[in-house]
Amino acid sequence: MAVGASSLLNILGLVFLGHAVYSAYEHSLLPAASQPALPSRFLPSSLDPKVNLPLDITLETLFSVLLLCVGVVMSSQELKPIQWNVWAGRLEKSKDARVITEVGAGGGNPYAMLEERPGFLDIRGQRKEFANWMKEGSKP
Repeated sequence: MAVGASSLLNILGLVFLGHAVYSAYEHSLLPAASQPALPSRFLPSSLDPKVNLPLDITLETLFSVLLLCVGVVMSSQELKPIQWNVWAGRLEKSKDARVITEVGAGGGNPYAMLEERPGFLDIRGQRKEFANWMKEGSKP
């Protein structure tokens, strides 16, 4: 879906959530709301709320959280493959395997810096150079 729709859902979710929080705060300041609620039969006393919120505030909170969840999921990037062979196949098909085009975009090899090991000596290469030097130097 479009980025605009996800941004709109996120903004609406934040507005509704802010209004629900403000309404819950205002409701907690009312004199009738300051009376403790009846203890619940299902919740332990440590989790029992001290203020009974009206149903509309509770529903508005749940609706805003649902809007935010949908908006965040819609605005997220495409999921990367979980299977190693799919990832390796995409890596092989990419034009330049050593260039990462964008962080998290899946272009190139993200482990190229670890495979190159910059700053370390190439012992095998130096051994080959030494062997070639010895062969060339020992010939008259």
